[in-house]
Amino acid sequence: MAKILFVVTGADAWTLADGTKHPTGFWAEELVAPYRIFTGAGYDVVFATPGGVAPVVDKASLAPDANGGEERADALASELGDIVALKKPMRLEDAVLADYAAVFYPGGHGPMEDLSVDENSGRLLVDALQSGVPLGIVCHAPAALLATVDGDGNSPFSGYRLTGFTNAEEEQAGLADKAKWLLQDRLVALGASFQAGEPWAPNVVVDRNLHTGQNPSSSGPLAEEMVQALGGSPS
Repeated sequence: MAKILFVVTGADAWTLADGTKHPTGFWAEELVAPYRIFTGAGYDVVFATPGGVAPVVDKASLAPDANGGEERADALASELGDIVALKKPMRLEDAVLADYAAVFYPGGHGPMEDLSVDENSGRLLVDALQSGVPLGIVCHAPAALLATVDGDGNSPFSGYRLTGFTNAEEEQAGLADKAKWLLQDRLVALGASFQAGEPWAPNVVVDRNLHTGQNPSSSGPLAEEMVQALGGSPS
C-alpha cells in the first residue's frame, strides 16, 4: 500500500518572548481530518517525530469551543484515540523520502518550537520539494520551512506562493503580543509570497508540488487537494 509520511511536532510547550512556556503540541483537527481523508482514499499513514518521541495533542484543540460544541469535540477526541500508530512514531531522522508518495505536516504551535530549527526536517522538506512529490503543510507547520535556510541565508521555498497561520489570526487568538515572532512575518522574510485569506476561513494555496493551508479549517480541504494531486486512490 502506498504510504504518506506525517511529520508531527514532538514539542509539548512553546517558549514565549518572556521565556515562559505555553502548553502546546499538535492541533487535533489538523492531524485527524487529513488522516481520515488519506486513509479513506486507501493510503497508509506513517508518523514521524524528532527523536521518535510520542507527540502530544494541544488540549485546547479538543475543547468544545474549538470544535463547534461538545459533541464534535468528543467525536474528534475519540477518533484521535483510535490512531494507534501515533503513539509510537518513527524517528524523523530515519525517514527515507523514497518510501512515501507524499509528505504532510500538521500544525499547532509545536512546530514553532522544534521543527523550525530541526535540520532533519529541513533536509526532508528540501528533498520533498525538489523530488516533486506532493508536500502538504498546514497552519503553524510552515514554521518548519525556516529550517531550510542555508548558510547563505537562502531557502528553496523563496518565491513560492504559500499560506499559513496569519498575523491577524494570531492576534485574534490572543498570542501575537506574547510570541517571539509571528509566522507570517518570518515566511515573508524567507522570501515566500504569502497568501493570506480571511481569518479562520478555509484557504488552500498550491504552487507546483507545494500545498499549504492557512488554519485548522483548511486541513481537510488541503488533504483532499493532495489526494487529487496523487491521482486519487493508489492502485
